[in-house]
Amino acid sequence: GTTTTTTTTMMRMTTATTMTRQTRHARATHRASASARASTSSDANVATWFSTGDTRPVILYDGVCNLCNGGVNFAIDMDAKESGSVRFAALQSDVGRALLRNCGRSADDISSIVFVVSPTRAYVKSEAVLRIAEYMKPPLPTLGGIGLMFPTPLGDFVYDLVADNRYNILGVRDECRLGRDDEFKDRFLY
Repeated sequence: GTTTTTTTTMMRMTTATTMTRQTRHARATHRASASARASTSSDANVATWFSTGDTRPVILYDGVCNLCNGGVNFAIDMDAKESGSVRFAALQSDVGRALLRNCGRSADDISSIVFVVSPTRAYVKSEAVLRIAEYMKPPLPTLGGIGLMFPTPLGDFVYDLVADNRYNILGVRDECRLGRDDEFKDRFLY
């Protein structure tokens, strides 16, 4: 009777919501992958990004994710050094894909923020966020240090809750963000 109809209606609504989320994620991933496939960067340049005198770590972020782009703006504003402690590259960019491969990750993996501190050392998910905090203005380094005391799986669980819904939270854009303006252009790798 009524219980069966209500249950069936709720199942349809849940299925429709899940399909909508999956469709949005698939579209954004397809746009990002198509943009990335168009690139022809050589992975041999990875070491030069760290050996040309600029050894600042690189934050790899999802360039089509508005939430992630907001995180980049926050990192720029909260950076401990006026000249910038860290650099940025979209996961979908030539540089991002090369750095992912160099760190042993799939070049198409846009599932997590990646904090590359050397050509062969990178942190992902919650540990990446907490390590990035070390380069920011107070009190973020202290908060990051406290966060590192908790088990990584716990932090990654919280990170995954946000990451899995990031396109639903603030939406997506059609293309990767470029430097906010000329003042920060040297901090973005393409």
